[in-house]
Amino acid sequence: MKRIICIMLAAAAVAIAASEASAQMGKREYINAGWQFNGTVGNDFVQSAQGYGAYFEGGYYLTPMFAIGGFASFNTNNEYVPRQTYTFDDKSALTTDLDRSVYQVPFGSTVRIRFMRDVVQPYVQAKIGTEYSSQSTYMSTFVSRQDNWGFYISPEVGVTFFPFEKTDFGFQVAAYYSYSTNRNKSVDIKGLNNVGFKLGIAF
Repeated sequence: MKRIICIMLAAAAVAIAASEASAQMGKREYINAGWQFNGTVGNDFVQSAQGYGAYFEGGYYLTPMFAIGGFASFNTNNEYVPRQTYTFDDKSALTTDLDRSVYQVPFGSTVRIRFMRDVVQPYVQAKIGTEYSSQSTYMSTFVSRQDNWGFYISPEVGVTFFPFEKTDFGFQVAAYYSYSTNRNKSVDIKGLNNVGFKLGIAF
């Protein structure tokens, strides 16, 4: 009888320790936030890759592997254009250098599927929403800017991992592509394409 009781107590202790060590595997909710490196492609206005960005996202697992949630992020991409002369229809001309900037703020909903409920949790995610964007051209004496809105979609692949026992704190690494329908006729932008990666923390 004593041996059975000792075995039961030992099994209970092991189960409690295992549940504490893997607390994050049983959580239904998640929060991720951090730094975002973004590159703009497919337009002649700004083609640059820079790390002036951040993101925040959170959600809830309706099943152990399927979650819905929300997100918001921002990126700024800049490009310097050396001094040159621009001519206009009225035969006037302007010689100047330029600083061009694209500022993007997408936000909306997420759908996430993770493939493991372990210390390492790879996942795929789709983000759908809207994007506010501002395209600016800075010259020596003035700035030309246009604001616009568009539909936003972004597939993403990533991994969250929780290396510390008895805590829900971990890290996130992800890569993404995004497209928004923002348009700016004055600088011939017919949509904004981006590729980038994210480094952050996970709860």
